[in-house]
Amino acid sequence: MSIRYTLVLGTKDWSSWSLRPYVAMRATGAPFEEILVPLRQEPLTGDEIRKHSKAGRVPILKIEDSGQTTTIWDSLAICETLAERHPGAKLWPSDAMVRAEARSYAAEMHAGFPDLRDQLSMDFARRKSMPVLRDETKAQLARVIDAWSSALSRFSKNGGFLFGDMSVADCMYAPVVSRFVTYGVRVPEIVNTYMERMMALPAMRDWGAAAQKEVDAGLA
Repeated sequence: MSIRYTLVLGTKDWSSWSLRPYVAMRATGAPFEEILVPLRQEPLTGDEIRKHSKAGRVPILKIEDSGQTTTIWDSLAICETLAERHPGAKLWPSDAMVRAEARSYAAEMHAGFPDLRDQLSMDFARRKSMPVLRDETKAQLARVIDAWSSALSRFSKNGGFLFGDMSVADCMYAPVVSRFVTYGVRVPEIVNTYMERMMALPAMRDWGAAAQKEVDAGLA
């Protein structure tokens, strides 16, 4: 029996958590199906998501393999699972020390930056004016820029991404890249080059095209 992947995603213009595993899934080259759940339409949204996972949140990855179905319902867990199942995609650096640092980057994004998320919410297809930022938001923006600059200065020459080849760390920060574009965040040249490379990924371009269709249709 062939392996079957299904990704359950939220509205693409808004769902930053869904974008992360989508980029990772595309990086594997494996075929997959999408189920899109419109967000911000309660109670419909919650009811539709819970049909796929009792956790009640997107993204969700369903894997059908050898007669068994496994459901994963967290963005970082999905990315880790894909990295394990598709080692050829090199979703983690091969060097153990570099890999440990890349995991720290991914985990920091997964758990942190609450003010950045709040004030600069993802709106992939639109361009917006920068709001008046709280001090906490300014500090978190500075942390992201510093972290990216540090990794890129040491590793990007080996592939152009945070740790050389594109990794789960880049997938986890993909929505932040889009936020920086949406709000016109000013960044150093090394970071700007990285952002351009990320936005040029086929996965990001396709996501952006789908987000634009949602906006045009009044769905986002």
